[in-house]
Amino acid sequence: MPEHYDVIVVGGGGSGAPLAARVAEDPDRRVLLIEAGPAPGDRAGYPSELLDAGTVQGAMPGHPNNWSFLGELTPGRPYSIARGRILGGSTALNGGYFVRAPKEDFDRWARVGGPAWSFAEATKLYAAIEADQDFGTLPGHGSAGPVPVQRPPQSHPITRAFHQAARELGFPEEPDKNGEGGPGVGPVPMNVAGGLRWNTALAYLVSGRVPANLTIRGQTLVRRVLFEGARAVGVEVECAGKASVLRGDEIVLCAGAIQSAHLLLLSGIGPAAALRAHGIEVIADRPGVGAGFTDHPQVAVQWSPQRGVVDTTVPRIMESSLNFNAGGQQVRGAGDLQILPLVKPMGYLLSAGNPRVGRGSDREDLEFLVALKDEHARGRLTLTSSNPDVQPRLEYNYLSVESDRQRMRYAVRTAVALLSTRAFRPLVARITEPLPAALARDDLLDEWMQLRLGTALHMSGTAGMGPADDPASVVDPFGRVHGVRGLRVADTSILPTAPRRGPAATAVLIGELVPATSARAGIAVDHGCDAGHTN
Repeated sequence: MPEHYDVIVVGGGGSGAPLAARVAEDPDRRVLLIEAGPAPGDRAGYPSELLDAGTVQGAMPGHPNNWSFLGELTPGRPYSIARGRILGGSTALNGGYFVRAPKEDFDRWARVGGPAWSFAEATKLYAAIEADQDFGTLPGHGSAGPVPVQRPPQSHPITRAFHQAARELGFPEEPDKNGEGGPGVGPVPMNVAGGLRWNTALAYLVSGRVPANLTIRGQTLVRRVLFEGARAVGVEVECAGKASVLRGDEIVLCAGAIQSAHLLLLSGIGPAAALRAHGIEVIADRPGVGAGFTDHPQVAVQWSPQRGVVDTTVPRIMESSLNFNAGGQQVRGAGDLQILPLVKPMGYLLSAGNPRVGRGSDREDLEFLVALKDEHARGRLTLTSSNPDVQPRLEYNYLSVESDRQRMRYAVRTAVALLSTRAFRPLVARITEPLPAALARDDLLDEWMQLRLGTALHMSGTAGMGPADDPASVVDPFGRVHGVRGLRVADTSILPTAPRRGPAATAVLIGELVPATSARAGIAVDHGCDAGHTN
């Protein structure tokens, strides 16, 4: 007989690790957490480059702990989409940016999600999550949560110049980006401790006690959810090339905005006509699966620093950011644009200077990452095959509407203006991209942006929450999939729109919000197919 669990959690990343930990706090529940990548039993089991908060080597295309999906940002603009494939998920690969979603996001999410998604309730959860080293004793913050949060010292010459430049241009200070003040320039809260990237597995799983009611199986790929009628009863998995079935009373998909939606489609939940076209039996006709996702388009304004500005030994990749509104500072709100200066060259961040990897010289240009944080365009995730090994099609449709292009132009020109201030004059040898000719004309700047588009990797909304009678919605406010029983989604898939700040902290919040239990407990680790690791 197949193994049977009370709850099966699929994916041990930003949402899955905390959710599994919280569900397992009920000792009467038998819980299974399935991770497609390795499931290290302690911190020493993680590759050193994934712990190093001073690089993002795990985001390099082809890294063994990176899914490296292929997306199309605009027609003819392919891009490698980094997503984590290891316990801790993308929180083991990213830059450590741990900023809360602002009140405006929760106000609009609460319109479809109800009181559980109010800003007041979210603030309580965020405070319970964090062990804030700077503001933990202040109202609205926490000092005893599982995730260490601290703001880097604002001592780097780039950071000091950035603050001065922002003030030159009239932008206010924002000393606490996890507070309730207006947007401005200030330090970036990070889930980093002692120079280590503190992923959710370290925070919630491998650092805890080890009860017997939670099993973690690494190197196990979930191929589809299994149903009896309209009830989810288990998952089909593959481990070491061998397929098997695991049964559960409730299945929770926490595989991320790409893979959770992909699993729904493979399992028969999605647009009926598209499912039938691929020979998939329709369990629930939900046209909203994969439709209308949001993310944050991003471009890099590049500049060549004077000698001595770059120091690759700094144990972080960023220190501060500027959040602001496209209509100027008189416009109220959380800010729909962001400029984030990197303190090391991107090539070095991806390779740590290893010439065998490719780029990585510390003499490369530096970058201001310029992102639109409230895009109006919408993307689409669709099936290309009923074979789970074939990735879905990811069409981002970035900058496909004029309002998005207009705001990105404003942000790029603002970034160039910052680099042109008196504050940056001693640091900047030249501004490399974009050239003055492109800045002077909207059509040329649009062309430059299209050719250099990237993404902040903040996909949300591939299985958005809302009422069951709304064809665009997929789940209710607690992640329960409409039209079936025993199946939930609990990750950024369910957010109607991407947060206006990076979603890592909000992904953890979802993992805390969905479970019904809250008593603290430890975690048992059984590596299953994940041979070679010890607990």
